[in-house]
Amino acid sequence: MLSSLFHTVFYDPIYNTLVALVALVPGGDVGVAVILVTIIVRLILLPFSLAASRAGRAMKALEPRIKELKETHKGDKEREALETWALYREARVNPFAGILTILVQLPVLLALFWVFNYEPLTTLNTARLYTFTPIPTHVSMEFLGILSVVGASLILAFLAGATQYLQAHLTLSGTTPTGAGMRGDFQRVMNAQLKYVFPVLIAVISYTTSGAVALYLITTNLAGALQEWHVRRKFQS
Repeated sequence: MLSSLFHTVFYDPIYNTLVALVALVPGGDVGVAVILVTIIVRLILLPFSLAASRAGRAMKALEPRIKELKETHKGDKEREALETWALYREARVNPFAGILTILVQLPVLLALFWVFNYEPLTTLNTARLYTFTPIPTHVSMEFLGILSVVGASLILAFLAGATQYLQAHLTLSGTTPTGAGMRGDFQRVMNAQLKYVFPVLIAVISYTTSGAVALYLITTNLAGALQEWHVRRKFQS
């Protein structure tokens, strides 16, 4: 049941979109097709990701008031939580706004990984193609004729990690831990992991999977960084 749902909602649409784009882009460049698929996914998720970015910036603006609540209700965790939620409601901030974006992107990434590991586009699985999906006459697994999207690519893996760092830097800029003691230390550790450890993890995942996955991550990281920059300018204006 879950496998059938995954193929119907994620795998088959992504596979068909990739095939169609390979048929349309010059030279049948699969790497360019992956970038275009990523852009399409980001555009579909744009309302949700923008809402998540705005919520993140709004929560940062509320940090001084949250710090005051923590000091006022020190030792009363239940009261502190209730007052914090009341503050979020007053400011119309949803702290869970980014969860949907993450939940959708994970199966998309998994579907892309399976496509390039189990059904490479060099041999099309016509049984999965929709009747209206154009079939490419030429397929190039070399991105811009230089970098393979099938095997590991050190260059693309490095770029995936670097762009993840850029996005994390823009997301966390202006953020200061609001808690004291153990709570503040935990926030500092989490911020450090997001900024320094997670980019390394993304680079390792990109290198151990495929150039296609790396291209997806690079594109979505750049889109996320651009979105954070845009939202930050809006909040500062």
